[in-house]
Amino acid sequence: MDIPAAIQIDPQDQVAVALRQLDAGESIDLANGRVTVVEPIERGHKFAIEPITAGALVCRYGWPIGTATQDIPVGAHVHSHNISTNLVAEEPYSYVPDEGGLSAPPADTWQFDGYRRADGSVGTRNEIWVIPTVGCVARTAERIAREANDRHAGEVDSVVAFPHPLGCSQLGDDLGATAQLLASLACNPNAGGVLLLGLGCEENQLAALLERIPAERRERVRSVGAQLSEDEYEDAHAAIADLVAMAGQDRREPVDISELRLGLKCGGSDGLSGLTANPLIGRAADLVTQAGGYAVLTEIPEIFGAERLLMRRAVNREVFEDIVEVVNDFKRYFIAHGEPISENPSPGNVAGGITTLEEKSLGAVQKGGRARVSKVLRYGARITERGLTLLEAPGNDAVSTTALAAAGVTLTLFSTGRGTPLGSPVPTLKLATNHDLAQRKSKWIDFDTAVVLDDGFEAGTRAIMETICAIASGRPARNELNGERDIAIWKRGVTL
Repeated sequence: MDIPAAIQIDPQDQVAVALRQLDAGESIDLANGRVTVVEPIERGHKFAIEPITAGALVCRYGWPIGTATQDIPVGAHVHSHNISTNLVAEEPYSYVPDEGGLSAPPADTWQFDGYRRADGSVGTRNEIWVIPTVGCVARTAERIAREANDRHAGEVDSVVAFPHPLGCSQLGDDLGATAQLLASLACNPNAGGVLLLGLGCEENQLAALLERIPAERRERVRSVGAQLSEDEYEDAHAAIADLVAMAGQDRREPVDISELRLGLKCGGSDGLSGLTANPLIGRAADLVTQAGGYAVLTEIPEIFGAERLLMRRAVNREVFEDIVEVVNDFKRYFIAHGEPISENPSPGNVAGGITTLEEKSLGAVQKGGRARVSKVLRYGARITERGLTLLEAPGNDAVSTTALAAAGVTLTLFSTGRGTPLGSPVPTLKLATNHDLAQRKSKWIDFDTAVVLDDGFEAGTRAIMETICAIASGRPARNELNGERDIAIWKRGVTL
C-alpha cells in the first residue's frame, strides 16, 4: 500500500504528523483536503492543518496536548516553540467507567514453548540467576556467573548475574524497597534456579531476604554469604551445580499465550511511536489478555495527561481509586523534590517530534491496548491478576524494565523511535517505530513496526505475534545476543 506523506489521527485534531521529511511549499493530501506546508517539517513532527489562535487548545489523538502560545498559520511547524503544556499538580478525578473494552477472545490461537514451574507460572527461559544482596559482591557475582555459564553450557539456557550498587547504607522504606525488588526478581518464572550472594555485614541481610520469597519458590533458591564462607567461589559453584541438576531436568512444552506475561515499555520515543509501535504493542497485549494472559504497563510519569483514559477502564471503583492514588503519589514525589511534573519529554523525544508530556503520554498508553485495568501494583510487587496491570515505576528505562521483570513478566515489548541497546533480565524486544532506525540499528532491533504503514495493522499484528511466540519459545532476543541484561533499582531514600 502507498504510504501517505502525513496523517491526521483524529477528526478533532488541528495538526497532522509528517510520515517523511516534508519540504517547504509541498502540498499534502489529507482526509479533509490539501494542506501546503510553509516550512520544512521533519518526519514525526507536526504541522497545523487549520489556523490555530493563541490560547487555543491543540489536539492530537483527539485529546489536548497543550495550548498554543501564539497564532499558528496553516502549514506551520507545531512544536515546543509555539505550544505549552496544560499539566498541573494533583487533580480531582471522577469515577466515570467506560462500559466498553474487549470483546470475546479472537479465533486465532497462539502458542509458545515454555517452562512450566511448580507454582503454575510459565517461563520463556530456563536460567540460573545470581543475585547479589549488596553492591560489595556485585563483581564477585559476575565472575561466579561467568565461570558457571562455561561449566554448565548446554545444561540450562544460561547462568547470568545481575549486579547492582545498593543493599548497604540504606534505611527504612528505601532498604525495604530494594529487598522486595530483589526478592520478587528471584521469583521470576524465567529463573529455573537462583543463587542469592551476600557479603555478611550489609543492611540487606540474606536471611531477611529469603523470608520475602514464598515457600513454594525456595526449593530452587540457594544462598552463600561471602564473609562466612571459607571459599565463596567454591561454595557458590556447588550451589549452582545443585540448581542446575534440578533445572536441567526441565523441558519446554507447548502452552497457550494465556500463560504469557508481557511487559509493555517505551524508550527513546519519537513522533511515530504513537502511530506505529505503541498501537501495535497494544494489539499484541489485547490478544494476550483476551486469551486470559498477563500484560503489565508501567512508567507512571509517562501517563500524566492520559491517566483518565486508563481510569475509565478500571474494572471497578477500587482499581480506579488505586490508579488515582499511584498517579497522585508520583506527582507529590516530583513536587517534594521541587521539580515540575511536566519536565518530560526528554531532549531526544523533543528532537523526534514530541512536544509535551500530554502528547507523549497519549502515545504511550496505547501500549495497554483496550483491555480493562484489572490491578494496580506498587513497586517491587509481583503479578497477582490476569489481564492488564498498571505497575508503579518511573519512566527511566533501566529502572522500569527491572520493575517489570521483578513483577514477573517473562518477555518485554520495548518500543523505540530513537534506538537503545538496553536490556533487562528477560528477553527485551526492541520494536522500531520507523524503517530508518530498523535498518541502521539492525543489531539492536527485533521488529520493525513501520510495516503497519506498508501493510496495515492486521498483517503487522500477525507478524509481531509470530516474533513474540518465536522468542518466547527460545529464539534469542537482540538484548540477549548483545549481552545487554542489567538491573537498576529505584533509590528514593538517604544514603548513610
